[in-house]
Amino acid sequence: MRTISPLTNVFDRMVTLSRAMDDAVGANGHEPTWAPSLDASETEHGWIVEVDLPGVAPESVDVIFDRNALTVRGTRQRVESEKARAGIRERAVGTFERTLRFPQHVDSEKIGAEFRHGVLTITIPKAESAKPRKISVSATA
Repeated sequence: MRTISPLTNVFDRMVTLSRAMDDAVGANGHEPTWAPSLDASETEHGWIVEVDLPGVAPESVDVIFDRNALTVRGTRQRVESEKARAGIRERAVGTFERTLRFPQHVDSEKIGAEFRHGVLTITIPKAESAKPRKISVSATA
């Protein structure tokens, strides 16, 4: 289920801005890097971030959550084939980094990450205080 809200539009703009900054100056502000594609969506219970990392070893990926910012960084190594003599190289290699900021209503202790079929899926649950709740109405005589 996808929740449509003004926050969704803001979230989409944050992802677009993050990608533009990563592409323009590199995620660390110094050396050029490649920026893997990602999808980020809000659900009733939190956010889901999926990062395409084909050819990246899970042990070379770091997922860090600090001050309401999720950072995914790592390295994709070039794999040389002993049998290859010449070829075309279009796949980016080297370091990468993507950072997304979230609202303060995140339960950072329960963030989870799973790497499967070249896709890193990160689940960021909302804090209980951020979830909708029903307010009971009392009647007075």
